Amino acid sequence: MILKRLQLETNLADPTNCYMIVEEETKEAMVIDPASHSETICEMLEVLQAKLKYIYLTHCHGDHTGAVVELQNRYGAKVLIERKESENLRNPEVTLNYFIGIPDIRLEEDSRIDDNDVIHLGELEFRVIHTPGHTGGSTSLYCEKEKMLFSGDTIFHGTWGRTDLPTGSLVDIMESITKKLLVLPEDTIIYPRTWKIYYDKRRKTNLFRITWA
Repeated sequence: MILKRLQLETNLADPTNCYMIVEEETKEAMVIDPASHSETICEMLEVLQAKLKYIYLTHCHGDHTGAVVELQNRYGAKVLIERKESENLRNPEVTLNYFIGIPDIRLEEDSRIDDNDVIHLGELEFRVIHTPGHTGGSTSLYCEKEKMLFSGDTIFHGTWGRTDLPTGSLVDIMESITKKLLVLPEDTIIYPRTWKIYYDKRRKTNLFRITWA
């Protein structure tokens, strides 16, 4: 497996980590949370001679979706998003595009995913884990074989994601982390949305025993 991390700038203070996974035998690829700069993503796909199969969205916020349309049109890749979250994909009050300062683009998902669905890239398997809290339909993506978890905004480096945005819930995110993520094997590596550690008193914590990428 080939894994690449692209730090893509939006109008927010911190870049979004976009992850690219390539299965080496088939060259099938998945891009997780393509925030912006589609040309950068395309260049990396070409360097790796990869075939983009899936665009995976951990949730609907605009700082995770800015390059979706360009990638979808260029490669015909399937856009995957959690079933309930897809309902908000075209709702500007939830995507917050206006707040981020990006155009209100119309996105169309190809497949709606559910908790415990399995996504295949060649021989690789990724299990969908519904982790509401940052948004109602947030998900994380877990690969048991490679011992990796892509957490979106559910977990940041050393803390958890915001819960004060539309459809967010502190209770839900705590349940998602304690009941669904902390039960994963201890050698699991978390690949979060950002490396920045937030020092908000409400969220400052060291509770995670899982390794950070």
